[in-house]
Amino acid sequence: MFKKLRADINAAKQNDPAARNKFEIFLTYSGVKALFWHRWANFLYRIKLKLLARITSQYAKWRTGIEIHPAAKIAPGVFIDHGAGVVIGETSEIEEGVVIYQGVTLGGTGKEKGKRHPTIKKGVIISAGAKILGGFTVGEYAKIGAGAVVLKEVPAYATVVGVPGRIVRINGEKVSDLQQEKSDPLQEEICHLRDKIFELEEEIKELKSKNK
Repeated sequence: MFKKLRADINAAKQNDPAARNKFEIFLTYSGVKALFWHRWANFLYRIKLKLLARITSQYAKWRTGIEIHPAAKIAPGVFIDHGAGVVIGETSEIEEGVVIYQGVTLGGTGKEKGKRHPTIKKGVIISAGAKILGGFTVGEYAKIGAGAVVLKEVPAYATVVGVPGRIVRINGEKVSDLQQEKSDPLQEEICHLRDKIFELEEEIKELKSKNK
């Protein structure tokens, strides 16, 4: 467990330019503390002491503002920056090098069974307030924009923004609208409203021409 703690501290030192030294990180960084408590809670969960594991995770939530289910699988070398309001669900899996900012939720939609929470691959950056909901995979080194709501799989090296989340770049190259999935319900509703407005404008023009 202490080897994993060292990896978490190193991740914080590497990703936070405000970090001055490892001792300060160990004493003051809530994300590092939350992960330390999670390692212990996860151990208790795996040896079937599930109630004690949940009590430990709730204690860590009270101390740090970060809620991590004890069954979640988190590799060493993850960095939770600031961390207030972060929620990580039961079947979440997070690989090394992932950076998570405050207000992030790795949750479910309430409709799945079994694997209900996302798998976050190596090197992913999840910006403040983003919500990733469902049992799909976010590919290596993807970037999730602040406030994005991601409801479907994200390929490696993609950048996702918006509500619902849309891929805007892959490997640094822009993705055109033609490459986006056609069945986006929000886009369809906007297109429907635009067409309706056009029809109403035409009807108003016809009425004005008759009244002249």
